Amino acid sequence: MSSIPVIDLISGAGKDLIGACEEWGCFRIVNFQEILEDSLLREMKAVVRSLLDLPAAVKARNRDIIAGSGYMPPSEMNPNYEAFSFHDADIEAFCSNLEATPHQRATILKYTKKVTEVMREIVLKIGQGFGINDVPNLDDWNCQFRINKYNFSSEIVGDCGIPWHTDAGFLTLLHEDETIGGLEVMKRNGESHAVEPCPGAILFNLGDTATAWSNGKFLNVKHRVMCKEAGIRVTIASFLLGPKETRIEAPPELIDLGHPRMFVPFTYEELRNLRVSDYLYSGEALNYYLNK
Repeated sequence: MSSIPVIDLISGAGKDLIGACEEWGCFRIVNFQEILEDSLLREMKAVVRSLLDLPAAVKARNRDIIAGSGYMPPSEMNPNYEAFSFHDADIEAFCSNLEATPHQRATILKYTKKVTEVMREIVLKIGQGFGINDVPNLDDWNCQFRINKYNFSSEIVGDCGIPWHTDAGFLTLLHEDETIGGLEVMKRNGESHAVEPCPGAILFNLGDTATAWSNGKFLNVKHRVMCKEAGIRVTIASFLLGPKETRIEAPPELIDLGHPRMFVPFTYEELRNLRVSDYLYSGEALNYYLNK
């Protein structure tokens, strides 16, 4: 069985990166340490584990400051899952609400800054792989961060933790759990593929925004989390969502007579609101923007 493509960030991406985006909609990056140190990854995981162990009343202080942020406690529908979510604009509020220590706050600020740099670097390399050097100003792109905790017990092994879905944004960086897997991705041919933990590599996947920007070339990969074994699974997902106000549309380099414009321009906020209001969490929202 083929495996998720591995891209060397130092030797360059080029066609291998574009091929991974088109066929898989996800890939792993190695040799990223010049931007994101292994020690910071380990420290951030220790910090978020300690925050997840806080009393429920303290965790609940993080409310929905910006749509899609706040604390998500275990629920009747999903009793084995809880999460924190915050945007780049409310990191300070997130830390203050949890009474984070100076060390915890510094780690979170450094981590979010560094992973944002990595995601922007990948988007630039994707553009260069297409021969597009005039990539939009990524400083104006919103970022979101989500800390996920799965409390898997032996009784639910084989059950689904999070159902199939796509991400709404352009690019997701997943800081995986070091020991407990469970993530599965769906290839373009509909085949599901288990993603096992891989120390020394970082997993990325593409969302709905990337599919629209690439004029349909990139796969907004569906993925889910299954309970494969008992234990606590903690992951950190970082999302490079899209421009704050500029409409998302394919660049002219990707439009020609053989490949007419596939989607009408839209803003990320419009896409997100449509996904939420109509429960379109598996890429179906893009159908509303098809250039008919």
